[in-house]
Amino acid sequence: MAKWHGMSRRKPTGGRLKRPIRYRGKRKKEISSEKQFAFVADSNQNKLYRKHAGHQTVRVMNASHINVNIPSEGITKRVKISNIVENSADPNYVRRNIITKGAIAETELGLVRITSRPGMDGVVSGILVN
Repeated sequence: MAKWHGMSRRKPTGGRLKRPIRYRGKRKKEISSEKQFAFVADSNQNKLYRKHAGHQTVRVMNASHINVNIPSEGITKRVKISNIVENSADPNYVRRNIITKGAIAETELGLVRITSRPGMDGVVSGILVN
């Protein structure tokens, strides 16, 4: 469901605002895109979105691998994600295997904290926790 990001027709006190906002309708550019979650899956899948003025953004729809930074060795490896263990954003995201920034994922190397924003960056990156 789309969300409208326009200006309210009411004041913070509850009174109505006068012209021109009252007679102005909603604009297409003020409607946000639908909420898309990045899931742990068997294959990688990205989606391109058109933004204002023809710009594009990439969102991760499904992710099977993650770029893991290993600080002790100073290298980055691409490893397979098995599932999401912890997510401070929402406990239901753990059950649904939804990847968000700050989530803890279980991988072949161990536990990894997600540092990228899959819905905004288009990649899944993280740092090794243990």
